Amino acid sequence: MNDTFTTPRPETQGQFLVAALYHFVSFARFAEFRGPLQVVCDENGIKGTLLIAREGINGTIAGSEKGIAAVLAFLRAQPEFARLEHKESRASSMPFLRMKVRLKKEIVTMGVENIDPNRVVGTYVEPRDWNALISDPETLVIDTRNDYETAIGLFRGAVDPKTKSFREFPDWVRNHGGLHNKPKIAMYCTGGIRCEKATAFMKEQGFEEVYHLKGGILKYLEEIPLEESLWDGACFVFDERVSVTHGLQEGEHTLCHACRQPLTPEDLFSPLHEEGVSCVHCHDERSEEDRERYRERKRQIALAKKRGDRHLGN
Repeated sequence: MNDTFTTPRPETQGQFLVAALYHFVSFARFAEFRGPLQVVCDENGIKGTLLIAREGINGTIAGSEKGIAAVLAFLRAQPEFARLEHKESRASSMPFLRMKVRLKKEIVTMGVENIDPNRVVGTYVEPRDWNALISDPETLVIDTRNDYETAIGLFRGAVDPKTKSFREFPDWVRNHGGLHNKPKIAMYCTGGIRCEKATAFMKEQGFEEVYHLKGGILKYLEEIPLEESLWDGACFVFDERVSVTHGLQEGEHTLCHACRQPLTPEDLFSPLHEEGVSCVHCHDERSEEDRERYRERKRQIALAKKRGDRHLGN
């Protein structure tokens, strides 16, 4: 079953098709699969990152419709990934620099042993049913993403743990006994994968009614009309688009290439902002030596662009 959208028509949104995917499955042969998967991606002009581990696959790739279809067909031809789902969006320019297939211990790093979404997981909630769940006063809504992601968008009324990485989430739960004050826990993340582990962890911690948004924020923004939406802001994405909004349209955010934090159009007018060198988030955390190093990198990028090359540090 393909987890894709048909409206608005994708060709109206950008030249490149972007496919986000993940699948938890026992995948003992993941190491030997890396080479063939890299070859198929390269042969079809695909760029992005795919993580493979003993617990499955996770990643985002971009390219032509034909190229993406070829990679997805190759994956689904493997018995482990026959039921692989993916989500599609569009990008006006190629959002990735290269293609990387990486071997990992976990396809999403939580750092807690024996958390297996194939064994225990929260209850999936379709986007069309999400508003009713999070509007229920008996529901506590938790955003499982990191602080730089939540800074530009949240569901109305959601609790923001303000974690720096997903590894911090288990300790945040353990240190907040008040989470048990409401009978229902509703959790969400960008595309759904972090909630697979987060809800499994919550169930292991004794929470009984645990729900998560199927397909994540991306699926919600794809399916739910703006006038019905309980989402405020934009959704951070891990590619050069930086953010997307309702209908999966590209957002207005850019990225600080010094600290990788998303920047609003207003942030660009701050006196602390120097393109490629500093921004409102990192200026006071960097030394002048750091900033001079970033300026040199910026000069090298400009020289590479003048030669018609693309500098790998860009």
